[in-house]
Amino acid sequence: MYAIIEACGKQYKVSEGDIVFMERLDAEEGKTVTFDQVLLVSDDAKTEVGAPTVKNAKVTATVIGHGKGKKVRVFKYKAKKNERKVRGHRWCYTKVQIEKIATKAPAKKAEAKETVEA
Repeated sequence: MYAIIEACGKQYKVSEGDIVFMERLDAEEGKTVTFDQVLLVSDDAKTEVGAPTVKNAKVTATVIGHGKGKKVRVFKYKAKKNERKVRGHRWCYTKVQIEKIATKAPAKKAEAKETVEA
């Protein structure tokens, strides 16, 4: 079973047990994060596509840690002018482990209605 979720302005294909590196989230290590923007859910039997999202579908994940990626060097120059600039950038990420993909709303408790005869 897998799902496509939208988080941090990007789309990720996830399945249970996956470890995903995504843009920096505002959550502490060890906390549980829920993603409600589920665009597609697929299992062996059927595929459910949302318009724009799948109703009652949620993906829960646990934050493993935060970090920075490798440095990317940006080099700019102007030809024949002896003008050069070197800049660097490091991508901040959050490492997340997908715990569960839920497609149905939790079942409501059946309330027994009592009839009172007068």
